[in-house]
Amino acid sequence: MNVSSVMKIEAAECRAALTLIRRTIEEHCPPGVLPSEEMVNGLYGPGLMDEAEAIAAAILSTIDKLQLRSIDKPPAPSTKS
Repeated sequence: MNVSSVMKIEAAECRAALTLIRRTIEEHCPPGVLPSEEMVNGLYGPGLMDEAEAIAAAILSTIDKLQLRSIDKPPAPSTKS
């Protein structure tokens, strides 16, 4: 058995994994960081790697938003007297 046969993953399995990741991002990340599947097709393309690229961009956008949110909030005032 060669490496290419071991490393081959079916497209349906990849699509299922990307769908699971997409649903998780839609549920837990800020609204709008991941375009709809239809928009991804227009912006990136219809392929599996195009969906993966859109997901990666959404993850990076979420990180940026979280970092900005933590910078914008000043530290809580001390309650010690």
